[in-house]
Order: sequence, then C-alpha cells, then structure tokens
Amino acid sequence: MTRMDLADRYRVQPKDLDLAAHDCGDTASLTEEESAKRREQDLERLDALQAQLYAAGRRSLLVVFQALDAAGKGGTMSPVMGGLNPQGVHVTSFKQPTATELAHDWLWRCQLALPARGEIGIFNRSHYEEVIVVRVHPEYLAARGIDPAEADGKKFWKHRFKDITTWERHLHRSGTQVVKFFLHVSKEEQRERFLARAGDTAKHWKFSAGDVAERGHWDAYQAAYGAALEATSTDHSPWYVIPADHKWFMRTAVAAILVDHLERMDPAFPKLSRQEKAEMREAVAKLQAE
Repeated sequence: MTRMDLADRYRVQPKDLDLAAHDCGDTASLTEEESAKRREQDLERLDALQAQLYAAGRRSLLVVFQALDAAGKGGTMSPVMGGLNPQGVHVTSFKQPTATELAHDWLWRCQLALPARGEIGIFNRSHYEEVIVVRVHPEYLAARGIDPAEADGKKFWKHRFKDITTWERHLHRSGTQVVKFFLHVSKEEQRERFLARAGDTAKHWKFSAGDVAERGHWDAYQAAYGAALEATSTDHSPWYVIPADHKWFMRTAVAAILVDHLERMDPAFPKLSRQEKAEMREAVAKLQAE
C-alpha cells in the first residue's frame, strides 16, 4: 500500500460521514513490523523534505491534531515530528481560552500561532475546539458574550463552519498547506488507557477526573466531530480519520500522509544566481588561500 493509498483510505469525503463506520483498530493489513519499517523510511523522507521546505522559505505546512482524551496526540507528535529540525517546527497547544483570547474573535489566537514561510506548524487542538467542545458545552459561549441559546440553531454552526473553510482557503492561497488529523480512538480503548494511567505512578500526572467525566458526553462528541469533519474537509484543507487503537499504526499513517502532502508541495533548495555563484567562488578562493 502506497502513501497515497493510505491517504485515500482515511481521507474524509465531505458527505454522509459516519464515524461509527470507521474501524478504530484498522491497520490497513500491515503488521507491526511492516509498519515500523515503513515509518522509519517515511521519517527519513520527512526530514529531507522539511530541510527543503525550510531552505526554500516560500510555503509552510500547518498540521492540526484533534482527538478525544487519551487518543495519543502527544504520543504521535513526538515520534513523528521529534526528529525534525526544531528551527523549522513550531508547536502550539491550545488550552482553555484566556481572558485576552476571549476578548477577541474565536479565530484570533490561532491566527497568531500560524507558521511562518518555511516552517511546519503543529496545532495540538485548534480552532476546531470552537465547533466541537463548545457544541457539546454551549454554556461556554457566555464567556464570549454570546447567548448559549444561539447554539440551538443550525445556522450558528453552519456559519462557524463557513468561517473555518473560508479562513483555511485564505491560508492555502497565501502559501500555507493545512492538513488535519482526527485520531479516532474507541470508547473501550480510551477506558483502558485511562486505567493504565491510574495504575502507573509515572503517568498519574496525565490522569484527570474531568476527562473521565467527559466520557458521559461520548455520543455528543462523536456527533460534533462527525458534523465538523464532514463540513470542513475540503480539497485544499483535508481531514483524515486515523485509527488510533494501535499507536504504532497511527504514527505510521500520520507520517505517510505528511510525506505525501509535502511531496505534492514539492519544496526545493534555492538555486543560486550567476552573481551569487561568482561571489561564492571568490569567497571559496579566499578561504583556500589562507
């Protein structure tokens, strides 16, 4: 199975998305050993492509990670992106909005965190919290001066989806490729991971009673994610539903899809002009004469 095959397998098509039909334990018929070999090759390729993207300094890549708790965002970002040149990678983790952020429009804080030309930006959670978490908990709208009752209308969410796709289209036209991953974990696997955290003193800091409480909204979150992914997966800024029950495969799939997108962006090292080449030859001659 090629990188493009993996991308096609998990890419969200903007119609009738049914998350329940996506197998959280799918491995695309790869064994763990086969997966590891592919991932190693893709990570080497990813490193080379990032070097070219950074050197060219013309375009940027924004990678969005969304998931329910314990799906493995951190466990995917670190192994996949950890080997890249840190000069060209910028990670932003979006938590509960601050008072300053709440005083601005809901896309403002994400705009500030966008990658510069030549960079890869990573959003650990993102602007999609405003159409997922806020949809499950419309009472959060009050902090932005919005009547939570407005969330009862379909137009409210339709307008937010339109704002997102318009903003992402603007980013694409401005040279930023947006790639979005939903790490899709099953309810049973999430339960096992919560219990594993509670049973390991080294992972107690990861355990949150609040995360467990949110499991009571499981169906509402599935519906919110389904609506958001279906409405905002576009040709220029696609969503991918990545099976997350097997972390080893999740990392392989994410790496393959990122390489596929970067290869399509086709970054290249800058070529020197005649004058620049002449200046380089002159500088080299001086160094050799020392």
